[in-house]
Amino acid sequence: SHLIAQEGDTVDLQCLVSGKPKPIILWSRVEESGSAAAAPLLMSDGSAEMESYDGVLRINNVTREMSGAYRCQTSQYNGFNVKPREALIQLVVQFPPVVEPVYTEIRQALGRAFSLTCRLLRAHPARLLRYEWKLGSRLLTVGQFSDQRDDTNYLVRALNREGYGEYTCDITNEAGAGRCTFLVTGKAYAPEFYYDTYSALWQNRPRVYGFKLQWTQMEPNAVDRILAYRLGIRQMGQSRWWEQEIPMEGNIQKGELLTYNLTELIKPESYLVRLTPITRYGEGDATERIITYSAPVNPHLREFQCGFEDEAMCLFSQDKTDEFDWTRHSAATRDTKYTPNTGPSSDHAGSKQGFYMYIETSRPRLDGDKARLLSPTFNMNSKSSPSSSSVTNNPTYCFAFYYHMYGKHIGALNVYLRQKSPTVTDTSVWSLTGNQGDRWRQAKVNIHPTAAFQMVMEGVRGAGIEGDIAIDDVTIEEGECKDPPPNSDRFIVVRSPRRGPPSSRKRV
Repeated sequence: SHLIAQEGDTVDLQCLVSGKPKPIILWSRVEESGSAAAAPLLMSDGSAEMESYDGVLRINNVTREMSGAYRCQTSQYNGFNVKPREALIQLVVQFPPVVEPVYTEIRQALGRAFSLTCRLLRAHPARLLRYEWKLGSRLLTVGQFSDQRDDTNYLVRALNREGYGEYTCDITNEAGAGRCTFLVTGKAYAPEFYYDTYSALWQNRPRVYGFKLQWTQMEPNAVDRILAYRLGIRQMGQSRWWEQEIPMEGNIQKGELLTYNLTELIKPESYLVRLTPITRYGEGDATERIITYSAPVNPHLREFQCGFEDEAMCLFSQDKTDEFDWTRHSAATRDTKYTPNTGPSSDHAGSKQGFYMYIETSRPRLDGDKARLLSPTFNMNSKSSPSSSSVTNNPTYCFAFYYHMYGKHIGALNVYLRQKSPTVTDTSVWSLTGNQGDRWRQAKVNIHPTAAFQMVMEGVRGAGIEGDIAIDDVTIEEGECKDPPPNSDRFIVVRSPRRGPPSSRKRV
């Protein structure tokens, strides 16, 4: 026999049985042919078999997965060896159509043609399926599925302002309806801020600073042309917003870098900036970022010194593309569980309260992992005339630092000169590998930058945990490095060549 139910109903399957004593009924699921399934078909409670004393199998909140053939079979009772009797009941669970997409957003410009498609994934019964398209509450079209189709389309031939809104497609059968929803909008996508602007912050008056704000527009051709951006700016800690519009001329290309200079920002305040694109449809999606003031360090370099005694670390920063970071340490604040037989017991000056920069090579660090520390960016004091491009007119600087490389697993300490014109290029100027003993040593190297530059300190993890490396007292002075005192092993001087191809790598 057959029993038809709607998904979510409570279903009673009944097997009439007689006898004295009345036998227990065993319920199980089988293939529709009546044979046992290759893989066990489980009952609603997750078991392979259920008992019934009155011949009724109740299934609460029946689902489509419970469709199929059910077998009721008599079992032995009180030792009576009675030949088992059985019967089959076919349960058919009907459920509404399952469709896709359930919800999607479509951004379109005025005047464009486009098509909306609602797909039928499954339904039971799958016959006599009907569809109905609406825009809001307005009926657009109705129809019936053919046996060869599993989707329905609605074509917008030329989008007008009344065509924006929420389109729905309901596909129905005897059990209910499945709905596709399409939100058609002319809102522009959010702009995407560019965070790698070179020399973004500047100051030409004592109490204010300026900031070069740069961004690209996500999918600018998806909707109508962007006419302007609404710029909002709010000082952190305050509630008042200042707003203005930045007009845009012509079409914005995908990937095009847009620039607007913010001025009259008060030092040292930070600001929240919001940028919203505007088309003839109206405002699009907004995006926000925070602008933070940082005082320039030696913008025109003559002498720079850093012992890492302050938390700002003289504006040294961590490279975000390496495997781990340098950390600021002192012997007095070092973890008591530090690895023995590696690392310094004081700073370069011998103070346990003094700070230095340090790489910890214990787990989870792996052999070859790199940590890079970046100096502030320095502008050169060029001695050349504006029309001269001779390298010999560029100034020489002496870069010096103390290092501590003690431990049987020491990897490497590398120093790079990073220049920023026109592309970012790292040139190796100094390198040392292996155990150098439990002492601080000094390294000096002459550098010859031709553009704004940074120094990059790269620590490389060796083959084990006894490989901690530290640096301290970094200096940059204008002029050649002075030779170390004679008969001293506390200094290593490396002179970088003025000419010849450098060992360099370009960042992409």
